[in-house]
Amino acid sequence: MMSQEPIDVAVCVVGAGPVGATLACRLGAAGVPVAIVDRAALPPMEHPDFDGRAYAIASGNRTLLEDAGVWANLPLPSCPIEDIRVSDGKPGRPASPLFLHFDHREVGAPFGWMAEARALRVALNRTLHQHPSVRVIAPAEASVQRRESGVLIRTADGSRIAARLVVAAEGRESPLRKQAGIPVTRLRYGQRGLVCAVAHEKPHNNQALEHFLPGGPFAQLPMAPTEGAPNLSAIVWSDAEALIERLAALPEDAFAREVQRRLGDHLGHLRPIGRRWTYPLSAMHAHRYVDTRLALIGDAAHGIHPIAGQGLNLGFRDVASLSAILIASHRAGGDPGDPALLRRYQAERRPANLAMLAATDVLDRLFSNDNPVIRLARDLGIAGVHRLPPLRRAFMRAAMGDGRPAALAEPSVASHLPSP
Repeated sequence: MMSQEPIDVAVCVVGAGPVGATLACRLGAAGVPVAIVDRAALPPMEHPDFDGRAYAIASGNRTLLEDAGVWANLPLPSCPIEDIRVSDGKPGRPASPLFLHFDHREVGAPFGWMAEARALRVALNRTLHQHPSVRVIAPAEASVQRRESGVLIRTADGSRIAARLVVAAEGRESPLRKQAGIPVTRLRYGQRGLVCAVAHEKPHNNQALEHFLPGGPFAQLPMAPTEGAPNLSAIVWSDAEALIERLAALPEDAFAREVQRRLGDHLGHLRPIGRRWTYPLSAMHAHRYVDTRLALIGDAAHGIHPIAGQGLNLGFRDVASLSAILIASHRAGGDPGDPALLRRYQAERRPANLAMLAATDVLDRLFSNDNPVIRLARDLGIAGVHRLPPLRRAFMRAAMGDGRPAALAEPSVASHLPSP
């Protein structure tokens, strides 16, 4: 049925993935009238069973989720990342004796939290419907008309939304970004990522491992127990495309042996559980984050290699920056689509995100090779950071979410995780 009058909001978010939904929740919690539109229905995104996917959420971004009302709605426990061990080596061989260890006791808090993808989706859906100032319109295909005076969003069922600002949160192939003619720079790595979960015999003690191998980084991240798996970890694995596809197709026992060759024996016997997810690795960055009454956030604006584990966390930092600007404007009676506000958002986020893209690109090229001279140099570098407490603490603060490029920040499933 066609609406007689358009829904009138300050902000319309297009895309209800973790970043877009968090922005809508944060604005809604502050009383900003907001609509969120997605082409998919939200309830089917709530996978009822464990499927092996999880998000590593930096400690600083947990505060954002708390302020948005999302964290309190998580239906399943999350697991703190209290220690991170960084090492170098080759499959089937002991890790180099030169390593880097981050201990949360040096900074007084966990580096981050592992939350199952299904749990975060359930929490986001609940929170979206709890805030009276949030209108959820899904499933709906939307067409967007932007003018200097405002934005009109039309859906296929005849609904209309009048907004002062539209936010693109539709992912790397953002139609709104393309409509605005915003160019992007892309980098391809010739690698694929593999995400899965493994049950293991011994407890992980809330420690994460980032193990650099010639084909790419291999990460183990601690997860909270699930039914039938009291000791559980996520695996994030990058390597050559052909190898990852072959590994993903292995029988369970053979796959477990390949994981064990890279992880080592410190967690005891391994058993894969849930699905194995693979995805191509690439990076991209939009040349602008804003246009007339338009702002880009998350993967619509940037995407990076998962080697530093900051993909989703960068998106959450976009949300923290943009929401703070929009909430202050709303309370002052301002226009959320004011070009000056949008320029301020771009100035806050684009340089930081571009610096992180550059840092992760350099890291991938440095660590994803087997040149003996480079291997020796990086091993000495890892050990040097370990032996310099002020530098080590700087890396730890970056891993917790202060936004600076961290060469060896926490590993994360989130950078290119398939959408739940």
